[in-house]
Amino acid sequence: MTTVTPTKETLFQRFDSYQPSKSILIWACGMTAVATMVVGFGWGGWVTGGSALKTATDAGELAKIELASAICVDRFKTAPDSATKLVELKALSDSYKRRQFIESGGWASMPGQSSVNGRIAERCSAALSA
Repeated sequence: MTTVTPTKETLFQRFDSYQPSKSILIWACGMTAVATMVVGFGWGGWVTGGSALKTATDAGELAKIELASAICVDRFKTAPDSATKLVELKALSDSYKRRQFIESGGWASMPGQSSVNGRIAERCSAALSA
């Protein structure tokens, strides 16, 4: 009688012969989905629809304010007495008084608006003071 020594299966042979149960397959699929979401939202830059909408709204509002402040600066510089008004503006001590100066001068009021946006006047005065 000859003895047959069992050959040790390689990792690939064991992987080929493995047949998982349904519950293991379901758990593996579920964990893969969860891991994909964690990686996607955590490091992949994915965002929800609500946060994307908020970011887009904030960016649009900032762009509007920057454009309006550029218009304000242009209106200030094209005014007939802009040189003396610029000296007066730079002589004011704090940003609140400078913003009020821009608002009262009417340079920060945009066409079609009844009130002046304080953020526009603030950016306009900061640009002119620099």
